[in-house]
This record gives sequence, structure tokens and C-alpha cells, in this order.
Amino acid sequence: MENEDDWLKREVLSHAGNRWAFGVIHALKEGGRLRHAELRRRLDGVTQRMLTRTLRQLERDGLILRQDYEEVPPRVDYELTRLGEEFLLKIIPMWLWIFEHAEDFRQAREAHSIAAVEERGDSLP
Repeated sequence: MENEDDWLKREVLSHAGNRWAFGVIHALKEGGRLRHAELRRRLDGVTQRMLTRTLRQLERDGLILRQDYEEVPPRVDYELTRLGEEFLLKIIPMWLWIFEHAEDFRQAREAHSIAAVEERGDSLP
């Protein structure tokens, strides 16, 4: 059972921590209950397919709630669950830390690239 739980934790973290999932969770926190089209407008660059996939994963993991009103034309709203709100409160400090250290990450990557080029004996561009 422990291995299964470990797999589940890793999968939820993988889904919930990706670019679009964090954007969806943040948009729902800021905007309250939103429709698919409203979420898509708030997430610059997301495709309809990726947004739909992300919403399904977040719903499956219990972070958002999908409300289908079974109307014509179709109307479906999404909102954060208690678990989703708690997740957002926990993840914001990590995101802030990442933003604060963006320059450090950039410098580390540049240094790594230079070292890799020197190790291979290539010349720098």
C-alpha cells in the first residue's frame, strides 16, 4: 500500500504543480466560479485541449469541482474545493521563492552550459 500511496502523491504533485494547473487554481481563487471559456481567457496561451485535460485532472484529484447544469446550450462551471484552496495556500510560498530566485536559476543554467561546452572542448557561440 505504501508504494501505491507514493505513486499517488507523485501523480497529484505532477498534475497540480504544472503550469496550467497552477494557473487554473489561481484563476478560480481570484475569480470564484468560472466557466471553461472564462478560464481560457485568463490563461494566456493555453489551448482548449490542454485546459480541458487540466480541468479533468484537477477534478479527479479533488482540487476543483465541476458543476454541469445540464442545460441547452451547455453550461458548466468550475470552482475550487476546500482541498484546492488549501493547496493554493501551501504552494504560493514555493512559487514566490521560485520567482525571487529566477536570476539565480538563470545564472546556474548558464554556468552549467558553459561547463558542459568546456568539458566537450567545443567553442562557445
